[in-house]
Amino acid sequence: MTEHVDVLIVGAGLSGIGAGFHLQTNCPGKTYAILEGREAIGGTWDLFRYPGIRSDSDMYTLGYSFKPWREAKAIADGSSILNYVRETARENGIDKKIRFNHKVVRAEWCSKDARWTVTAERTDTKEPVTFSCSFLFMCSGYYDYDAGYTPEFPGTEKFKGRIVHPQEWPSDLDYKGKRVVVIGSGATAVTLVPSMADEAAHVTMLQRTPTYIVSRPAIDSVADWLRRNLPAKLAYTLVRWKNVLLGMYFFQMARRKPERVKNFILEGVRKELGPDYDIAKHFTPPYNPWEQRLCLVPNSDLFEALKAGRASVATDQIETFAEDGIKLRSGEELAADIIVTATGLNLKVLGGLELFVDGKPVELSKTLNYKGMMYSDVPNLASAFGYTNASWTLKCDLTCEYVCRLINYMDTHGVDQVTPRRHDSSVTEEPWIDFSSGYVQRSLAKFPKQGSKKPWKLHQNYALDILALRYGTIDDGVLEFTRASDGAATGKDSKPAPVSVAAE
Repeated sequence: MTEHVDVLIVGAGLSGIGAGFHLQTNCPGKTYAILEGREAIGGTWDLFRYPGIRSDSDMYTLGYSFKPWREAKAIADGSSILNYVRETARENGIDKKIRFNHKVVRAEWCSKDARWTVTAERTDTKEPVTFSCSFLFMCSGYYDYDAGYTPEFPGTEKFKGRIVHPQEWPSDLDYKGKRVVVIGSGATAVTLVPSMADEAAHVTMLQRTPTYIVSRPAIDSVADWLRRNLPAKLAYTLVRWKNVLLGMYFFQMARRKPERVKNFILEGVRKELGPDYDIAKHFTPPYNPWEQRLCLVPNSDLFEALKAGRASVATDQIETFAEDGIKLRSGEELAADIIVTATGLNLKVLGGLELFVDGKPVELSKTLNYKGMMYSDVPNLASAFGYTNASWTLKCDLTCEYVCRLINYMDTHGVDQVTPRRHDSSVTEEPWIDFSSGYVQRSLAKFPKQGSKKPWKLHQNYALDILALRYGTIDDGVLEFTRASDGAATGKDSKPAPVSVAAE
């Protein structure tokens, strides 16, 4: 038997729980369910269990717009974030809407009925389960939950110790007093190194190329003062906007005056590590700031571990794994009992969902992304995807608001189907995202394209997106609105025709 809901949300992580809140607040008459492939709420924050896991954005922007972050640390640990997400679900009854162990594998749209038929596989019993919905909202993130990315390193079979990927951290891993090499220089690596260095004999961060690293206090003193003197909601909003505007300013400066920002970042590292440290070799990337995501370290923890001699950085390439460590191209050898491959993620579009519209398979790489959330010629489907240059939740909150506006607009005008159509021939295709990071470039060909101008253009700008998504006109000439055909009831094989609706 197929269960029907008005809106089906896929994913019970940060985005999916937020989507549930927005939907029941702004579209209270709509029924919804959340399908979650795993057995718990939390998504990323439940999946990753490696030492020291934390946010790489402040919680005043990574937190929901509707739920103030009340803890002292602005750069929060993973368990605190997980508690925050679960508390949000519990407080608002969203947890009652979740179907756990339901991994969505296929979705088929029928224009005649104006509905999706969604097939999920029970991960506990392997049974198929079907749902139908009028609107499908994908909140499944952008990476493969099944496995992280690990390059093919020569000689791994020779290594007598343990090789671990952070995405599959073993609960029995004992690194106390052990020599550890962490391969990578991204957000995961700079989190792992100082955390493991507290107990390990020594931790080496082995990187092929450096990353820009910025230190910030874990506690926001301005936020603490505002919280003591203002109502919680007002204080949270003010700090949120303070951090948003500072982030936007820093990003724009990096784009307009990259050399100036580069020098600013490197001077910060120099102050941390002193004039004798080889900043040029170990902390100066071959690209400009924000061409890849910057790494944030709270309270200078990475730099403190380096200064204390509990950790070190090696900038080199791997020649081969050996029995007791890694041999580098330079001839140097790194002794190791444990090797951690913090080498990144495998990206996956819409969680690997098979998508069909009126019986025809949809190749998402050939679609154009509308307002960063919908796809050309794919009806009644949106996805939540955050910013690359700011907190994930900022964009997801706006996406959820827009989806609710869109659903209410369709109800008001008596239409059942909304489809972005690419009518403007002057719109040219551009890569889905302008980011040179390896994990993005490896998978970019699988992702939709963005267009050369709005509404197909991604701004990566919170202020512009507020104007477009919260206040912009719904009926913009790009969205096509139609009604389900009368044939849905009579069984006649007819197709819906576009409906002209009044401007909002």
